[in-house]
Amino acid sequence: MNAKIVALANQKGGVGKTTSALNLAAAVALRKKRVLLVDSDPQANASSGAGIRVDAQKNIYHCYLGAQDAAQCVVDSQVENFRILPASIDLVGAEVELHGTEQQEKHLKRVLRPLKTDYDYIFIDCPPSLGILTINCLTAADSIIIPMQCEYFAMEGLALLVQTVRRVKKNFNRDLYIEGLLLTMYDRRNKLTFSVAKEIQRYFGNQVYETAIPRNVRLSESPSHGKTIHEYDPTSAGAEAYRRLAKEFLQRNAQQREEGTSK
Repeated sequence: MNAKIVALANQKGGVGKTTSALNLAAAVALRKKRVLLVDSDPQANASSGAGIRVDAQKNIYHCYLGAQDAAQCVVDSQVENFRILPASIDLVGAEVELHGTEQQEKHLKRVLRPLKTDYDYIFIDCPPSLGILTINCLTAADSIIIPMQCEYFAMEGLALLVQTVRRVKKNFNRDLYIEGLLLTMYDRRNKLTFSVAKEIQRYFGNQVYETAIPRNVRLSESPSHGKTIHEYDPTSAGAEAYRRLAKEFLQRNAQQREEGTSK
């Protein structure tokens, strides 16, 4: 069976996008699934956060340009069943180099196609922008998870991202859908958190994950040690939240498969 490809995207930085991509992917791997995390963000934080030392000649930048096959660039993480296709700062140049090329929005789809039979799930950490790299990610993906903070400006950014998803769906990837909205940096003591969360749930209903990711110091610390939260502090509130999210994610996907089979 081919892997399901899930992009984590939000053009607004600082919303826990990379933290969620890394720790959700690792948590799914811990549940005995074969998982690949594709780091398509030029900041390469998902790569460094997993303790990956990027080979200057073998990373996703070279895959985008057709100089390397993705299978040659994938590396093992410290978590069983969890592998990573790393990025480097060179990816900044890809925005320019890909512009105007033939089917410029489909390079990542081509890169990932040979890998789909090797994994159960492929997660993509998208750049915090809506440029050509993010369009590539959304064109390659089956679905999208949107991590977002419970704050006023997050709602404005969400509307812009949903417009982009609709545009990609219309022009490049008609099967793309929103897998779920993930509330991050959730502070139960903050009244604004509750009001924004309620507003998001009013618009998106059961697309919003029941699991919210709390503000957690250990989550902030783990990337500097090159470890996922599950290695760094598996008993922390952050680790527990991502394990719950992985369970919820897999249950939703199992239900989707059952519904698809019964139709």
